[in-house]
Parts: sequence; structure tokens; C-alpha cells
Amino acid sequence: MLYTPIQFRNVELKNRWVMSPMCMYSCENGMANDFHFVHYGSRAQGGTGLIVIEATGVEPRGRITNHCMGIWNDEQAEKLQRIVEFVHTHSDSKIGIQLAHAGRKGSTWNNHQISIEEGWETIAPSPIPYHPSERIPHVLTTDEVKGLVLNFKEAARRAVKAGFDIIELHGAHGYLIHQFLSPLSNIRTDEYGGSFENRIRFLLEIVESVNEELNAETALFVRISGTEYAENGWDIESSVALAKVLKDYSVDLVDVSSGGNIHGAKISVFDGYQVPFSSQIRNEAAVKTGAVGLITEVEQAEEILQNGNADLIFVAREILRNPYIAVQGSFEMKEECFFPHQYTRAKISS
Repeated sequence: MLYTPIQFRNVELKNRWVMSPMCMYSCENGMANDFHFVHYGSRAQGGTGLIVIEATGVEPRGRITNHCMGIWNDEQAEKLQRIVEFVHTHSDSKIGIQLAHAGRKGSTWNNHQISIEEGWETIAPSPIPYHPSERIPHVLTTDEVKGLVLNFKEAARRAVKAGFDIIELHGAHGYLIHQFLSPLSNIRTDEYGGSFENRIRFLLEIVESVNEELNAETALFVRISGTEYAENGWDIESSVALAKVLKDYSVDLVDVSSGGNIHGAKISVFDGYQVPFSSQIRNEAAVKTGAVGLITEVEQAEEILQNGNADLIFVAREILRNPYIAVQGSFEMKEECFFPHQYTRAKISS
């Protein structure tokens, strides 16, 4: 199954390997540069079915650090378009971008909050910092929340113009959308807080507004944390319920990660430790899902798909170590996979 095509709207992925979005902390003023061109282009040469550009801020305060990527202006989008065009011209990979806002987890470096002078005032649904030592974030007004929805919409418009095949919304890892979802970080009393329906409203308004910028040639994914590993917090049952709603809102796939919103949460980490969350959401919500989290072997990835636990395999650290995991896996499994014609002399015959 790893080398079986799959379709989302009119976007066909040639295989089930996905390069998971991973921050590179290498931008100036939010703009991609030659490092990103080589970094993402090399994974396309390795046969990866889908490459997802790292968390990209929809406004300057949406970045995690001063060196994170952005798409809040046209110049940034033009830099990204160069990468998109290379991938489309020199491989059969598709390419997506993760639109993100860090919220209270922004203005940091090396996992520590930096000063307002070096960074910026963070924002959140409620006056609760991620860590007790951090500044209390600015609490968003209702009008400011709606303004952020517009930021996501405008970022999606730029991404579509740049030629991206897939837009992913980052609703995981304790960033702004996740902060709204969780009753532990969202204690609002307006229409964006309180009940489950109110806490998911911000995400649903973003999904609706972004979908207005998309067509059949651009698919929509949402990344969520299946659980945040905290009592009375966002949990797998909440994720299943959300996934059912997202399906009705024309979301094509739920990318299932976990954690990130509660400082000090205890997480038992092992190979494929997040796969059960993907499986439960896929089977109980009847939606396509992506599995991620310490997936390092071809056989492991194939087993996840064969067992019906996911539809796509998102690979993070392993694809940093080995940009060619997809094509090398095809050699092992005697399957067809894109291989650069310039490298034909190195191809292992099946």
C-alpha cells in the first residue's frame, strides 16, 4: 500500500510517504531562502509522495521564533513559489504548506520566551501562559479573533497562487488553534469558549474561510493533537468528535499528532506511539488520517497502512536523516517510485 496512489479532491499522491512539516528556524523576516530550496527539493528527488512545508505564520506574531517562516505578504509567497515550481518540474511529488499561528507559544528561542523588545507580545484565547514563568498573553477580543480568521484566509489565497497542492492547518502542539480547542487553555465566556461547540468555532471558521480560497485542485488537511495527556483536557474522544465535524466541513484528511499544550505533561514515547490515535479517529469518524510519530522503517509504515490505522505516513526525523527513504523503500519492496533520470545509473533493478 505504501506505493499505491491516493487522491484528495483532484490531487493525486503517487505514494503514501509524506514529509511531515518541521520547523527549520532558518528564515529572515519570514522568507524562505536557498537552504529551504535545497532542503525541500532534495526530498522531492527522494520520491516522497507529499512534502509539507514547515509551520508558516499567517502574521508576524504567528511565528514561534524570529527565524520561522511566514506567508503574510506577497514577497514571502513568491520565495515559496520558487520551491513549488522546482518540485513540480523535477519530480512527481506534490507539495503542501502548513499554515500556523503560535499564539501564546510564540516569541521564543531555544524553547524559552524572549523579551518583547527582541520578540513580541503573545496572544491567546485566555490569560494563561504556557509556562508559569512566561508573560501573560494578550487576550484576544472577539473582533481580533475574526481578524485572525481573515489572516488564515489571506495566507491560503497566497498559497494557492504560489501553486501549493495542499493546505494544512496547524491545530496541534499547543499552538493557537489548539489553545482554543482545549478547556485547559480556553476559559472564555463568549462564543469561542465554554462548550465543545464554542471551543471548535475558531477552527471551523478558519476551515470555512480557507475553503473559500480553494478549489478541486487544492486539498485541505488539518493537523490536531489526538490528546494532550492531561486530566480534563483535550482527549481522543474530543478528537473523534472534531474529526466528524471536520469531515462535514470538507476537510480531506486529519493529520494526527499529540501533546504540546500542557507544560510538563507525561508522555510515554515509543515507536509508532501516536498511531493508535490515528486509528481510532479514522475508524470511529470515518475520515482519512495521517499517522506520525517515530515511524522509521518501511515495514512499520506498510503495516500501519495494511492494518487500516492510517491513509498516509508522515515521517519527520527519519526523513531528515534519509531524504531518500521513499525510493529506497521501493527498492526493498520491489515497487515503482519516482527516481531522478539523472541518477538512473544508481537505480537498483527490480
